[in-house]
Amino acid sequence: MSSLAWVRGINATLGRIAPQWAADRMREVFMTPREHPPRDWELPLLASSERITLRFGLSALRWGDGPAVLLMHGWEGRPTQFAALIENLVGAGYGVVALDGPAHGRSPGLEADPVLFARALLEAAAELPPLRAVIGHSMGGASALLATQMGLRTDALVTISAPAKVISVLRRFADFVGLPPEARSRFIRRVERQAGMPVKQLDVARYQLSIPGLVVHADDDPKVPVSEAQAIHTSWANSRLLRLPAGGHHRLLSDSALSEAVLELLENAEQPMVFALAS
Repeated sequence: MSSLAWVRGINATLGRIAPQWAADRMREVFMTPREHPPRDWELPLLASSERITLRFGLSALRWGDGPAVLLMHGWEGRPTQFAALIENLVGAGYGVVALDGPAHGRSPGLEADPVLFARALLEAAAELPPLRAVIGHSMGGASALLATQMGLRTDALVTISAPAKVISVLRRFADFVGLPPEARSRFIRRVERQAGMPVKQLDVARYQLSIPGLVVHADDDPKVPVSEAQAIHTSWANSRLLRLPAGGHHRLLSDSALSEAVLELLENAEQPMVFALAS
């Protein structure tokens, strides 16, 4: 029996007998990231980086000089997953700072959530020059959107493979691990309590977004449906939607179309961008 089948079996049984126990256990699993070492293709970029430490021990990597671009990886991700994009940004004259999210890499913490990621972006921005752009992948993108509602200032914002609302992520996880309905409801409430914010507030449809933006997603993303990108774009009038026909959840980070679109956004951030680019 696979480990997932075993977890689903336990949750199917104990989730009905002891729903709070199952909810608490799955909340812990959901909010505790695993560490994945960098791939071989990430190592040259890692070797060329400068490791810096920001307030509260937040760790980051830095490359280049020039207008500041701040990057936030996704859940269980790494700064160097942005390797191709970072190389293009530095080559275009930008200075790039890529964070280790809370409880990731060398940043402190044992658990993380979108609110902690958003606060980390705010802390980093407070120590950096005025930001030309903030770019976030997956949960990093959702957290970047949230951070703008918490006071983050940037000339432009890019989300890549990001969910439009966190409740969708929680429901998909609960279904994935086989939580019965009552345990699933308690699981969502426990995540809310730990994050310190009602999950209904973590929804781009409730946000006020006026900065120029770019929403990037692959049609074949197996983790976050491309409909989430459309929802973000619909709620964000001053955004451009770039849908790639392929790229999954991570491979699109190295797609040249992504780098080209980001550089175009940065060059024209002061101009309204209200059209969508379909695949």
